[in-house]
Amino acid sequence: MSTRIRHLFLSLISLHLSLILLPSPTGAAPIGICYGQVANNLPPPSSVIKLLKSNGIKDVRIFDTDPTTLKSFSGTGIKLMIGVPNEILPSLSNNTANFALEWLQSNIFAHVPATQVRYIAVGNEVFLKDPFYTLHVVPAILNLYQALQTLGLTNSIKLSSPQAASVVTNSYPPSSATFDPYIESAIVPLLQYLYDSRSPFMVNVYPYFSYVNNKDHVSLDYALLKSGNNHAVRDGALSYSNLLDASVDAFVYAMEKKGFEGVPVVVTETGWPTMGGEAASDGNAMVYNGNVVRKVANDVGTPLRPGKGVQVYLFDMFDENEKDGEEYEKHFGIFGLDGVKAYDLSFN
Repeated sequence: MSTRIRHLFLSLISLHLSLILLPSPTGAAPIGICYGQVANNLPPPSSVIKLLKSNGIKDVRIFDTDPTTLKSFSGTGIKLMIGVPNEILPSLSNNTANFALEWLQSNIFAHVPATQVRYIAVGNEVFLKDPFYTLHVVPAILNLYQALQTLGLTNSIKLSSPQAASVVTNSYPPSSATFDPYIESAIVPLLQYLYDSRSPFMVNVYPYFSYVNNKDHVSLDYALLKSGNNHAVRDGALSYSNLLDASVDAFVYAMEKKGFEGVPVVVTETGWPTMGGEAASDGNAMVYNGNVVRKVANDVGTPLRPGKGVQVYLFDMFDENEKDGEEYEKHFGIFGLDGVKAYDLSFN
């Protein structure tokens, strides 16, 4: 670790000690939605904004810094999680904090006010799915943090890096979860930053994938959050009635085993496909996403962290007809291209 990065870590530790005295935020965690754009047939951003507002959606994740998209959100009051694409990480990592400052001002704050930015997601699923960029994640975050510090925005805008759920192994039961040993050298510095800066661990969680890949061990009801306490999975003194809670707590246990207690978890993607795969249907998507919305709205937390709401971003606004992979990857859209919901889902 370079002297510059080591000094920044020390300053973060000092910041963490001072933040311990601050009160924790209260109120239910907001429900957000992902606005993926890997498609050639999407409505214009102006129509998307109207759709979001008419459905009372106030938190949105976008995956890059496209100027037209960002400008369309400016002045709307909608809070954003803005993604830094993986291929941008080397330039942010290898240059100075001043370069990061200029990048932020040119690519984000020139198009949308800082007051609308809740999170900056630095890369996406890098450690396991795009490992070429692994060594750039934390240095890029630290440079961006220093840039935000210069602007006085480190309390209002949090930095993190969304991970694939597969970064943990042995996740059944949740208390046995550990981080994949092959990424330990990368995950620990990230956790140190998150702990010191009071930033969330971000993870993309899809019970649908777990169900279709492990049908002998995962029931459909458990994946859909509808199994109820009568069919709960026991883990010591705790009881898990659904796979989403079990997944979130697995990350908490894995972080605690590395010595990082109290780091919040944000589910940066979760959803259920409407077609293209086994158990993919409008009905199951409505059940899953509806149960997630109710869970977030009721602020119930998880068995390991009861009463501590988990912020969740549903995936996805629209189907994305240019996505790679299995056919169902293209069919997570909650809204049709005409703005009509694919199924009856309330965000309130």
